[in-house]
Amino acid sequence: MAKKQQENYLDYVPVISPKNTWSVEDGKVTVHMVHRGFYAAIAQKFFHRPRVSHIDLDVHGSYIFQQIDGKRTVGDLALLMKERFGKDAEPLYDRLVKYMQILRNNGFIYFAGKDKMPK
Repeated sequence: MAKKQQENYLDYVPVISPKNTWSVEDGKVTVHMVHRGFYAAIAQKFFHRPRVSHIDLDVHGSYIFQQIDGKRTVGDLALLMKERFGKDAEPLYDRLVKYMQILRNNGFIYFAGKDKMPK
């Protein structure tokens, strides 16, 4: 039986999803997430939920988000993070992988070659 190879997030290439827009003010990124779909429409109409949520990223998250260009791997981003923040970034790899998982789960990024590009 063949051994299942473990995922190595450091080799993945993150790409910012075209589904959402984002802006930078004073070095901090705000992602503007539009709520789409049937249930979102119901929530907006009957429960007065906003059509767009504005998610503010922290200093570290904003820096990494701005470095995502569709060419750099997560490993490359880790090196940039270490260079910029030094010991403040530690535990670097655990934090960065978790952050990438959160961004991916919320539809802010996808991984080129692994995920389908969102529409």
